[in-house]
This record gives sequence, C-alpha cells and structure tokens, in this order.
Amino acid sequence: MQQHQFYLFSEFLISLIGGFLLLAIWLVVQKQFQKKLTSEIAIKRFDKGLLFISLSVFVWALSSLLILILQTYNINNWFALISQNMFSILNSLFLILALYYFDNSPNYLYNNKKSTKRIIAFFVVLSIFSLGLALFFGETINTKGIRYNTIPDVLLSAILTWFLVFSLYRTFVNRNMKSVAIIAALSILVLFLTQIPFVFNFEQFNFYIDLTKLVAKTTLMFVFLVVGTSWVLELAQLPEATTMKINFIDWNKIELSIPSKNIINQKIDFGKRTTQFNNLLKFAIRRKFAPENEMCIEVYNGGEILSQTYLTRIIDNINTILDLKDDTKLNRNDFFTFIGQAKYRLRFLPEHIAVNSALQQEFTHNLEEEIYKTFK
Repeated sequence: MQQHQFYLFSEFLISLIGGFLLLAIWLVVQKQFQKKLTSEIAIKRFDKGLLFISLSVFVWALSSLLILILQTYNINNWFALISQNMFSILNSLFLILALYYFDNSPNYLYNNKKSTKRIIAFFVVLSIFSLGLALFFGETINTKGIRYNTIPDVLLSAILTWFLVFSLYRTFVNRNMKSVAIIAALSILVLFLTQIPFVFNFEQFNFYIDLTKLVAKTTLMFVFLVVGTSWVLELAQLPEATTMKINFIDWNKIELSIPSKNIINQKIDFGKRTTQFNNLLKFAIRRKFAPENEMCIEVYNGGEILSQTYLTRIIDNINTILDLKDDTKLNRNDFFTFIGQAKYRLRFLPEHIAVNSALQQEFTHNLEEEIYKTFK
C-alpha cells in the first residue's frame, strides 16, 4: 500500500507541475503572439490545443490526489474505482479536444463542427455506459478475472492511443525531430499497455505497473512541453505578415518579398508545376477578394484541396526554385495559417497581394468552382 501511495503522490506532484508549465506556455502564446495567430482579420484563431492538454494533465493530478485521499482514509474502494474510470474518460476527452487544433492530427477529427459534436456525444454516452457498468458490477470480478466496468475506458484509450501516436509522430517529424517522435509514440503505447492489467486481476504486479505508468506519464508530459516550446519557437520565427508581399504577374509566375528570409522582389517561375501555382493562386484570390468568412480553403480528402501535401509541395518548390539554404528556407506555416475544421488561409495581407487582372479572369473562367467568379 505504501508503494502505491508513493506512486500516487509522485504522479500528483509531477502532473500538477507539468499542468502549470503547459498552462504558462499557452498564456504566453496568447499574450505575445495573438496578432500573428489572427493575422489582423476578424476570424479569431483562438487556439486552445495546449490549454486542453494542460487540463488533461491537471485531471491526472486531481485523479491521483482523490484516490490518495480515499485510500488514506479507507473510503470504499468501489468509489475509488468509479472515480478512476471517470477521470480517465475526462482526461481522454480533453486530449481529443486538444487534437482538434493539431493540423497534423487525422482529418476526420476536425473536418467540420459536426465531427466535434459527434466526438463529444460519443464520450458522454461512453461515460454514462461506463458509470452504469460500475454501478451494476461494482468491484465484481467474474470467474475469468475480468472487471467489466473498465472495458469501455480501455476501448476509449485504444482509440485515443491511435490518435495521439498518429498526431504527435507527424507533428515532430514535420519539425525535423524524428527521435522525439519515436519517444512520443513509445510513451503513448506503453501508457496504454499499463491500463490492460486493470481489466484483469494482476495485483501481484502492481509495483511494476505503477513504475511503468509513472515513467510513461512523465515522458509524455515532457513530450507535451516540447510541443508547446516548439510552437512558441515556430511563432517567434514566423515572418511578420505586414512585411510580406506576393504578386501574380503571369501564368506560373510570381514575384515574392519576405524580407526576414532575405527574399526581396524575387521572381519565381513554377514552370510545369501547374498544380502548385493554381492552388497558391486560389488562396491568393480568396484572401484578397473574398469576404472574411470565405477566405479559407478546406484541405482534406473530399475538400477543395485534397491533402496537406499539396500545401507542402508549394513551399518545397519555392525553396527549390530560389535555392534557399537551411537557415532561410520557407516552411508551410510561413505561408498558411491553420484556422481549424480543416481550413487553411494565406498569411499575406490582402493589401499586399496583387493579381494580374487578365490572369485572374482567365483563371477563374476555367475553374470548376463557380464561387471564384464572384470574388472581384
């Protein structure tokens, strides 16, 4: 018992400190970089991803504190078991909501508002079902040694594990931190595996389970802190939108100025890369001529642009054409802002975007999307 209490106390302190650190990073971002996040338009980019991650870590702290109190005062273990299940589901809910703001998470998490509502509804139903099982079975373990009331939580954790592994691995790989991506994926998988024994009667291995869980949770909190820190660095390195200019001078040709990247009135010929030029021109026409609520393009399988890969190719081609070195290379976030719900918008300010009128007329005339003809 003392060993388990030590684990609970350690988890409480580590989670409490980690939660406050993540919350502090989020508050700094909102205070220092809100202008860059919104890029001076009415559509608010109130990114709550890191906030929800900090709340999920606080749930860990609250859960361990409550169980520690219950065990200290010998309060019914059945109540502790219910509390543990409900806290686990609440933690999963916060993490799912956090992934809604990750532009590297699975597209179906943020395709539209209906997806978010369905996810929340699923968690509510699952919570009620899990509570019902706990009330019905209590601490009962059948002859095969299975705690039925923990099964919904484990199934939910399996789904969340896939979302987290997929999202965090892609996030760190895209930031050129592959070793951190591997560590993140392993810590999430190990943390999921430590939940399996709660379904069965493995009390003789509690010491090893507690130790493994503590290491996995601590590692995952470090990973979250790296996510937050890299986000701050990424925002700090973003070029100021007020200094960026782009001019579409002819078919497949643009003139680009981003002074912070030492790009001054550089002419770029996309040549045979017609798809990349067309997609960039779509973003520019929407940003310059469309109403604010239509400045974005949905990027997902089934959207106007089918994949984020198309956005990355635009930037890769510009880097190749201009032969930019590592310290001056452009990245996708320099050009595009992720708004949420699979929507991206060009960062250039409307007054700093120029489009040849003849080019625009011919381009919009040949597009399948009729809406572009209304943007003038």
